[in-house]
Amino acid sequence: MFGTTRGTLVPARKHLFALTLAVIASVPVAASADYTADTMVDVRTLPRPEGAVEKTAETKTHHGKTYRLTYDIPASVAATAAATKKSLAADGWVEYVRPLENTSSSAFKRGRQGLNMSVWLGKQSTLSYNSYIPIYANVPFPPGAVDILYDERRPYLGCIAPTGFDATLDFFRKEMEAIGWRPLEAAEAAARWPNAQLSETIEPGVRAYYSHDAKNGPHQQRPVMLTLQRRDDGRTGVEIRVAPFAMPEKLEAADDVSGLPIPKTTQSLRGSGDSNSVDRSLDIGVVAELPATLAFYRREFAARSWTEETRGAVVTPDNVTLNFSSAEQTATLKLSRRYDMTMVNVATHMKEAALAARAKAKKEADAKFLSDAAAMAKEIIAADEVRRVAQAAKLSDAPLRALADNSKPVPLPENAEEVKFEAADGRLDFYSPSTVRAVAAFYSGALKAQGWKEKPSPINHAAMAVMEFSKGGKAMSLTIMQMGPRAKISGYGSALVVADAKMAAKPGAADATQASSGAKAAVQVLEADPETDADAPFPMPKQRGSTVSRGSGKLPGSNAPLRRELEISVPADLASVLAFYRTELGKRGWKESAERAVVQADRVQLAFASPDGPAQLKLGRAKDETTVSLAQKYTEVAAKAGVIPKPGQARLVFGNMGGGEAAVTINKQTIKLAAGAGGPQSAKPPMLDLPPGKYAYSVKVAGRPARNDTVEVTADDAWGLIIAPSGDALSLQMY
Repeated sequence: MFGTTRGTLVPARKHLFALTLAVIASVPVAASADYTADTMVDVRTLPRPEGAVEKTAETKTHHGKTYRLTYDIPASVAATAAATKKSLAADGWVEYVRPLENTSSSAFKRGRQGLNMSVWLGKQSTLSYNSYIPIYANVPFPPGAVDILYDERRPYLGCIAPTGFDATLDFFRKEMEAIGWRPLEAAEAAARWPNAQLSETIEPGVRAYYSHDAKNGPHQQRPVMLTLQRRDDGRTGVEIRVAPFAMPEKLEAADDVSGLPIPKTTQSLRGSGDSNSVDRSLDIGVVAELPATLAFYRREFAARSWTEETRGAVVTPDNVTLNFSSAEQTATLKLSRRYDMTMVNVATHMKEAALAARAKAKKEADAKFLSDAAAMAKEIIAADEVRRVAQAAKLSDAPLRALADNSKPVPLPENAEEVKFEAADGRLDFYSPSTVRAVAAFYSGALKAQGWKEKPSPINHAAMAVMEFSKGGKAMSLTIMQMGPRAKISGYGSALVVADAKMAAKPGAADATQASSGAKAAVQVLEADPETDADAPFPMPKQRGSTVSRGSGKLPGSNAPLRRELEISVPADLASVLAFYRTELGKRGWKESAERAVVQADRVQLAFASPDGPAQLKLGRAKDETTVSLAQKYTEVAAKAGVIPKPGQARLVFGNMGGGEAAVTINKQTIKLAAGAGGPQSAKPPMLDLPPGKYAYSVKVAGRPARNDTVEVTADDAWGLIIAPSGDALSLQMY
């Protein structure tokens, strides 16, 4: 196998390296119009190993012929591969390797027919044939040739013919013309390529040029250069490649890789790092001559404000080493020749000053984020305290009396609500419309009167009190906490553990047992709570559980909600809760839609049209309670904010809390977010409409590794994707 170096053939196989990614072929690889049944082999005619069982689900056909077959074979991978290659060789197929390609599959050629063969280990050995391999640029292989390196797309052929020089030359003269290649005349070459030099000689060998009238994919086939060289062992070195003068003189840029430029004629690529890395490297093979590749990188680096340095510069016809620098980085560019390609190595390093500036920016961004988060937390706490004080003012501070006919092992206040007692576990939970201090005073007096000893606690204020009692070797702890317009009391301890038989003998035990066991309550008419919180103006029954969750979606800097939601639990059956909400929502002018309605014994999902916009009610069952999720959209506010997606689509609204640029890649698109994008002081935030579904995304900020996650978006909804300075992302529904 050989590569060209200024007209001299040198061994090249030892230079093969592991290919990470083949990116851009030198010519398009879509099937050409003349790749029909005449040029494609029906793989059913190929050797079928003994005992092979066809995997019919993976069989593919084209133009009435089968071009892909997969077999399971009861033999080892090595034995299957060796036997299949032997059978294919006997059938006239010649195996070859593509330049710079490291793959588990094997490529074969027979005339103008191409074939890929793969063998891998499944439950048994699995063999796959694929003959949909167009040979765009067909050249003859010398019989018995070894070390065959071939690319059917350009073409490129490098091999060692077993015959002597003269016999090999006669072979190519006959076979090249037999398949449509004709000698290129000097006048013809000069008319199209003024720089063409067809008189160049090579010792010890010969060089000839050929042209072809056929198309290579959608393009005209470029002329090729045949080079034959005598070898000391009597064999002949062979190379066929696109003539250097027919290669492009000016290379076009493809999309950057790792923030570095690459030409469109890049054939292979391997790299590490990205545009934010301290160190990054790029190794590529470019189907172009070295001068054109050098001109490309000088042009592209200059456009990026990189300055070429004279220090360490080496520029020869076959090798180039140049150093470049920018305000933040240094770079070394190395070019060399291999096969018909220019090999490119680019290595960059971040300057110390830039690293220090980046660390400073990161520190400042983190400090700003923490400061903003602390300020936001203070605002939330202050607002919550205002609301708590307002709610506490409505609680009763009057002294409490004990509930009569109480079956529990400790006293209960007379206004206890939603009492739940788990005798075996020693747990007691209930609510009271009295203040924390009133309930605490009740238990302090009632339990002391029964001989309980109270242990002083540091937690004893208007919003929360923790009380601990002991008596006769048993202990009990009570936590009293203001929860909106009520106080929640939770007790646990050995003093509350009571055997079921003992409890059953007490008055009212049957009722307590039924409540704790979760037996179905009779259908009941639920009463609406008249004191609905203004922050979430949804109806709620008085008989609700302890879990109340409220939320709203707003754009930064705006107090107008795009969406509000309420989640509560109700200790009643689902039918009763559904009847309650149908009644109460109807009173508010909400109209129920029958479209996509779900009404089942344990699940309800209903859509409503409210005066302010679309809404949805979801009911479910959990822990013997009915769960309620109620969401309301505010169409007018959302329309003014521009966050309403196209019908049937979902909209992502992006925000960047960091002090530097962030990049989000999702659904094969990259959205760059400036510092503070989507914040109160920024213009309209970046947005992206997507079909509903689950999407993987990646977030990159300077000085941080990429963060990967997924977000699931639903039709006709808007979701916020907020990027923190660390690169972490928070997704939440806004509309």
